Amino acid sequence: MPLTIPVILGTVRSERQGIRAARFLVARLEARGHVAPLVDPAELQLPLLDRMYKEYPKGEAPEPLERLASLFRGADAFVVISAEYNHSIPPALSNTLDHFLEEYFWRPSAICCYSAGQYGGVRAAMQLRAMLAELGTPSIPSLLPIPRIHKALSEAGEPAEDWLGRAAQKFLDELTWYAEALKAKRAEGGTPY
Repeated sequence: MPLTIPVILGTVRSERQGIRAARFLVARLEARGHVAPLVDPAELQLPLLDRMYKEYPKGEAPEPLERLASLFRGADAFVVISAEYNHSIPPALSNTLDHFLEEYFWRPSAICCYSAGQYGGVRAAMQLRAMLAELGTPSIPSLLPIPRIHKALSEAGEPAEDWLGRAAQKFLDELTWYAEALKAKRAEGGTPY
């Protein structure tokens, strides 16, 4: 069953490496028949959070927020791609995520983290896991950490190492399972509140 799974990129830096992971996962999701739009904060240029989307009067939110709210309401799951900045998540990612709340509810998320070093951004992923749960889009148990991203993926998002394809397969299998289960539950009886 095709799913809609936005891939939320977490960085706006000029020489960002996360775009490699985003391209890799968008391609893998699309190869499965899913719709995987890239949510790129560099393109969106959202303001620093002043008001959440829901705090604007109906129809008065800035256009990028309206577009994202519509996309998120129609999503079945989310893939969130995070670098590790000072053992935490990038400010652009926090800013993008924090604009919304109810739009995430009852949909799973999956964390792909990365770094230039050997740990693959897992320290940031632990903080992101708590944040996503609080937003109402709890993350699946598995992570997809990508160490030495500049070597593991080409600029186009092609893996240079065999392990990455195998790891992504398992990661996306798990996300798909959770997304299909929660989608069926939402369709059959709604949500608890």
